[in-house]
Amino acid sequence: MNQSDIHLLDLPDELLLAILKKLSNIDVLYSLLDVDNNRLDIIAQDKIFTNTINLTSIDEVILNRFCKYILSRIHHNIQYLILESSLINRVFHARTYPKLTHLKLIQFDQDIVLQFFNDKSSIGQTIKQQITDLTLIYNDTNDIIPILKDYTINVYARIITFFENLKHLNIKGSSITAYPGVLLYDLPSTIFSSSILTKLCINVATFNDCLYLLDGRLSQLNSFTVRVYDVDAPSLIVHNKNNLLKLKYFSLTCHSHIYTYDNRIIPLLHRMPNLEQLLLCLTVRNRNGLIDGTHLKNEILIYTPFLKIFTFDIRTWNIINGSFPTLSNDDIQQTFSDIRYQQIGCTVRYFLTNSVLCHIFTLPFTFDYLQCLTNHFPNVSFNHVLYLSICDISPFEHEFFIRLSHAVPLLKHLTVTNSTAQKCKSQEQNNNQSYSIIEFKHLNFLSVMNADISYTEQFLLDTRTSLPCLTELRINYEYLKTVTHDFTKDATRLNCTLYMIVWLPCVICFVITLFTPVPFVTALYGAYLSYYQYIACLLSLFACVLGSFEIRQVMRNTPLVRPAIQPTAQRLQQQT
Repeated sequence: MNQSDIHLLDLPDELLLAILKKLSNIDVLYSLLDVDNNRLDIIAQDKIFTNTINLTSIDEVILNRFCKYILSRIHHNIQYLILESSLINRVFHARTYPKLTHLKLIQFDQDIVLQFFNDKSSIGQTIKQQITDLTLIYNDTNDIIPILKDYTINVYARIITFFENLKHLNIKGSSITAYPGVLLYDLPSTIFSSSILTKLCINVATFNDCLYLLDGRLSQLNSFTVRVYDVDAPSLIVHNKNNLLKLKYFSLTCHSHIYTYDNRIIPLLHRMPNLEQLLLCLTVRNRNGLIDGTHLKNEILIYTPFLKIFTFDIRTWNIINGSFPTLSNDDIQQTFSDIRYQQIGCTVRYFLTNSVLCHIFTLPFTFDYLQCLTNHFPNVSFNHVLYLSICDISPFEHEFFIRLSHAVPLLKHLTVTNSTAQKCKSQEQNNNQSYSIIEFKHLNFLSVMNADISYTEQFLLDTRTSLPCLTELRINYEYLKTVTHDFTKDATRLNCTLYMIVWLPCVICFVITLFTPVPFVTALYGAYLSYYQYIACLLSLFACVLGSFEIRQVMRNTPLVRPAIQPTAQRLQQQT
């Protein structure tokens, strides 16, 4: 046979299967199932393509075809379903999934629990005994949950009780925004208990709730991933201090500052002698010494003889007194010389305020969140970091941001804290010097609320920085007004045409959408809003209407806004 005459169907099944495996199983099923070819139909229904079905982020036309036809053809093979919570009715309507054991729900909230995770729901009856592995990506956030204790009972406890054979429970937030943490204080030990759960990933309100979960109510737990919102919350309860002999994996993350590290976290780690993998992401303040390799060896490693993998990102903030030794990066690095783990990175930064920041971390850096990066960060890549805060008392110059854009290529969320003005600004004015344009390709959130006005210029001037995906900007209004020349400066247009949050001195936050001729102004108040706080916020906004009129009037009558709402073709014509 001439090679040019070979068609896809001329290939043997093994080779055809190998080719199709290179494609998405969703594409294979959508393209080949029911194409009036029995051979392709059989191949498309192979377990390789039907075991796991991910219905997120697909076109509505494809989704409709799956819900109406394809799922009915392959439902008996599906073991793992990934879908948006809004699709539950469409996916489970009039069909069963006898082999389904793994379920992942995106944009999950408490309404899903109330609607489906009960015996009155036909869908709930279908899945309550089948699901052994459940992953929930949360949509609820802390600022809309009034009583965490009630939420714990009505949502978390119901989940773990309803699914009778649940062995793995993984609850995550959809972003850096924290979802409601488990709060077990003053609740009976039967709440959130299981004799078969072996793997748990969850957020808790306080460190006490972490200890409650390890008090024996989860007797078979061998893998525990926990994010704690507040480690230092006091406790009047004497917790179970027995060793956790079955625990092989432990991950502890806390983005808040910790003042009780030695009294709370270290004693807990001493109860885990059989750990094989440990992950710590912590910021510790005001302890007697810096956390270094010597401390990790003496307080953690000798208590975990079976430990194979130790991953950490630990910062120590200390006040310097007369007896505090001055240590360099090399001094800290030397303390890890006899630790047999992966490569270690470290920085020590001394501040004029008589404080020191010591940052130690394992390499490659695998965390998605990084705090308190300074001018002196090492020459390493943070390829997994999505959320970053930078802070220093010496200025962040243009060259620093060039380094940062390369070191953190996937950065989405950046907070800048620095009250010292950039030197490059005055140098540029004096020397008529221009700088290479820095691009943060994925950055969609930027806060320069606690930074000098020079950083507003650094990010808003398109001659310095390109922010093609920026959708949210937290900024001092007076700085914004100055840098944009009362919203008329063309050089700030590209980085200011989407969506911005302007903070005023009265702590009212104006959300301004620039795609509308008359920007829509909404008020937000602080980080946590109850219904009554929201009403109070609206009253405060009414009191500030005269002050905000200037914002609306300026943005209605300046070229900064009008080009943003013109059709693309019309703008291109004007430019040519």
